[in-house]
Amino acid sequence: MKKQVTSWHAIGAQIAHFRKWAGLTQTGLADQLAVSHDKMASIEQGRRPVDLALAARIDELLDTKGALAVAVAKVPAREKFPVLVADLVEIEQVAVSILSYEAQVVPGLLQTEDYMRAVFNCRYPPIGRGMLDDWVLGRLERQKVWEREEPPGANFILEETILRRPIGGREVMREQIRRLLDLSELDCMGLQIMPSDRVPHAGLDGPLELLENPEHDFVAYLEGQRVSSVVDDPDEVSIYQLKYGMLRSQALSPAESAHLLDTLLGAS
Repeated sequence: MKKQVTSWHAIGAQIAHFRKWAGLTQTGLADQLAVSHDKMASIEQGRRPVDLALAARIDELLDTKGALAVAVAKVPAREKFPVLVADLVEIEQVAVSILSYEAQVVPGLLQTEDYMRAVFNCRYPPIGRGMLDDWVLGRLERQKVWEREEPPGANFILEETILRRPIGGREVMREQIRRLLDLSELDCMGLQIMPSDRVPHAGLDGPLELLENPEHDFVAYLEGQRVSSVVDDPDEVSIYQLKYGMLRSQALSPAESAHLLDTLLGAS
């Protein structure tokens, strides 16, 4: 399979070119930026993204008149995230509504930073510290959808077992529950808990996300072990919409869910 060439390959090549023009070795540039040599090599090879702050520092150091910061700012949103979620992120950026059901962990759009770090640390094979930091920054960037002037209307259904699984430890989970309570108070947000004794229910096939674009077309996003897919066939999407409607009817109401979150917070 041919390797995909992204904006990061072009930006990495630019950094290498400007560095050589300035008479610096790759190691020398890494030392001056206080980053690891491996990270610098990965950036120049296009294997790692560059955040805007680092691009600005390289511009200043190499006297490149802001060229790298401009290039990084223009990178398409989908290229800033792991391939697994790139399609999802691209749709999220413009979505007018988001409907989500999750059975394993708190959805990424609702996670605290400590919780998301704990989730990423559970991955196997493990990921390196540098990649973990990049993924955390990317997920925090995704969460800016709630800061939009007109944020998407949203409803999230979480299995109760997620809230009783102390990923990252008790205090991390407490902060995560507080975060869920705060988010549930947003005008655009609905949050429902599927109680652990409500079996069977319509979500046993796995997580599901439905996203509506500005033209009011829906797509479904499905994710599993190292695979993900976006479904846009109207007949298939209709089935997932029916499934989600059933899940909403089977879960606790938003008020009941907030009460359960309060109870869990008090007990933890």
